[in-house]
Amino acid sequence: MNFPEFMFKEENRIPASQQNTPDIEGYYYTANDGSQMAFWIYKADRESKEHVHDYDEYMLCVEGEYTVTINGEEHILHAGDELFIPKGSLQGGRVKAGTRSIHAFGGTRVRK
Repeated sequence: MNFPEFMFKEENRIPASQQNTPDIEGYYYTANDGSQMAFWIYKADRESKEHVHDYDEYMLCVEGEYTVTINGEEHILHAGDELFIPKGSLQGGRVKAGTRSIHAFGGTRVRK
């Protein structure tokens, strides 16, 4: 199954300049309090550069495999696996082609 078409609004596309992983497709939605939800589609094997957020992050692997590194510790996620990433954690990872993920951020991840 794919994400439904209504989720792919051009005005919600995450700009490439704000991606931590090259060549991926992502879209986001912002709540009234500034927190955000985002989803990504990884069409090729990719590596996410290490970075830190000043807010908590929750992620769900919908399909495929995503290896997330948090402060040097690896967590391998498959379809249905969830992960909480505390704010201030150094995070990065690797993702396999065909993976889809959904993320909730306790702050503003994407800026217009």
